[in-house]
Amino acid sequence: MRPSYRWRMEEKTVKKKVDWPRNLRSYEWFGGKGKNAIMCRSWMKNQGLPADTFDGRPIIGICNTWSELTPCNAHLRDLAERVKRGVYEAGGFPVEFPVFSTGESTLRPTAMMFRNLAAMDVEEAIRGNPVDGVVLLGGCDKTTPALLMGAASVDIPVILVSGGPMLNGKWRGKDVGSGTAIWQFSEMVKTGEMTIDEFIDAEQGMARSAGSCMTMGTASTMASMAEALGMTLPGNAAIPAVDARRRVISQLSGRRIVDMVKEDLKPSDILTKEAFENAIRVNGAVGGSTNAVIHLLALAGRVGVDLSLDDWDRLGRDVPTILDLQPSGKHLMEEFYYAGGLPVVIKSLGEMGLLHKQAVTVTGESIWDSVKDAVNYNDAVIVPRDKALTQSGGIAVLRGNLAPNGAVLKPSAASPHLMKHKGRAVVFESIEDYHARIGDDDLDIDETCIMVLKYCGPKGYPGMAEVGNLGLPPKILKKGIKDMIRISDARMSGTAYGTVILHTAPEAADGGRLALVENGDMIAVDIPARTIHLHVSDEELAVRRSAWIRPEIPITGGYGKLYINTVMQADQGADLDFLVGTRGSRIPMDRNGH
Repeated sequence: MRPSYRWRMEEKTVKKKVDWPRNLRSYEWFGGKGKNAIMCRSWMKNQGLPADTFDGRPIIGICNTWSELTPCNAHLRDLAERVKRGVYEAGGFPVEFPVFSTGESTLRPTAMMFRNLAAMDVEEAIRGNPVDGVVLLGGCDKTTPALLMGAASVDIPVILVSGGPMLNGKWRGKDVGSGTAIWQFSEMVKTGEMTIDEFIDAEQGMARSAGSCMTMGTASTMASMAEALGMTLPGNAAIPAVDARRRVISQLSGRRIVDMVKEDLKPSDILTKEAFENAIRVNGAVGGSTNAVIHLLALAGRVGVDLSLDDWDRLGRDVPTILDLQPSGKHLMEEFYYAGGLPVVIKSLGEMGLLHKQAVTVTGESIWDSVKDAVNYNDAVIVPRDKALTQSGGIAVLRGNLAPNGAVLKPSAASPHLMKHKGRAVVFESIEDYHARIGDDDLDIDETCIMVLKYCGPKGYPGMAEVGNLGLPPKILKKGIKDMIRISDARMSGTAYGTVILHTAPEAADGGRLALVENGDMIAVDIPARTIHLHVSDEELAVRRSAWIRPEIPITGGYGKLYINTVMQADQGADLDFLVGTRGSRIPMDRNGH
């Protein structure tokens, strides 16, 4: 019987096969004619791959945080297909694989607890598999830093593609910001300005398309940080999730990663101190989330860049917030993209002398080359410097006897009249204590007080939940008061706002001074001077310290136990101590000892 046309084409392809380039990582799996290579190739071929699949082309991994339990990332399967097109077009072979997905809105006790677990998954999946380069697909708050942290610890060529923000929320003819509207509307329900039925009705329009929050929450902030660091193609951060151009940039990223492999352009070439300084300034310019502080500190630790809270404070002081976007301003991510997106902001910083212009990006060019031709199409959204929301938009780092290792505040979201304030502490010993007492009309509190929340740091509330933006007592809200100073060792959502002091280090559960604060203590906050002081004598604090009992944390095993035992404090990025550093792409021996 004559062989079929398909078989004859297969034979023809095999005869034209070229030697596998030995400079590719994947050669260690698929190259040559030995038993192991034949075994690896043959098993891959059970997916219906022709013989010339393994002819020496780069193997490109698509590291996907897609999950239907992570609603912000539930559309990433489509983007993965677009990436594959680009990889094929550039002469590579794409292979998609899943990693742990941290869903901010669904994962308990908090997604932050599992950022490091996801980063471990990413790192080991990349190192242990036959890939020469990787496209990282993220979106939801913690998926982006987890992807970057894990990939940086392996240090092979990678490029990140974000899922993009949702379309603007809509309710009764008005734009509403996902996340930010939750905080606004829930306070309005407390004061009677909105009924619970109206709140539920508004729910339907807050998140009306695929994508992440369309405010400058942590998801949009970290997409902006990735772009400012040079780890994405220009313009990636702001393209709406359902805009066709999100698919286009995915396909272009698939093309680009193949060339990055050929150029051997790795995270260590891009994630320099200058790149981190650019990102910190961009965060101030866009009014980015305080969560970026923790994530960038952790990422810097992975690549050996010396980055500290002092860098955040030093670099942010002279940066104006020029993006008028919720929660600091009024617009949403759609308007930001239509105005020109992050390249316009980066270009503006460059023109102000606030950019390391020669920092390299995944394009292989400098960041300045990537943005110098950007055009601002709406200066009501990306405003001139003289119309900035605040002239000092960077993260403020406060220090004092209450936070010797630092605490952070977002000035663009704070109230000017509270930037220098002294008030009586009203203390909540836990988030449960807060919920039990905050609605009580007999609670001894007024608008001059300072609300203090304890035991919600990396260890105390494992993962450092986003509970720092404590809702005000209803009796205060009913007086028309919208803001009070709040202090905690917790985090807050990037979509939140207010004069909220966060990440107090060391945390209460680790014996920090925050644990010793009592009702009635006077606390002085001076944000321009960057100080936070507890007006209690050292002698009294020593007495309180001797009586203090470290709280028991109800986690007995599993990853939670590993986390509690090894997590570092917020001022160090809250990474696990044994994950700091780059471990490289060395391939462990296989079961045959090769």
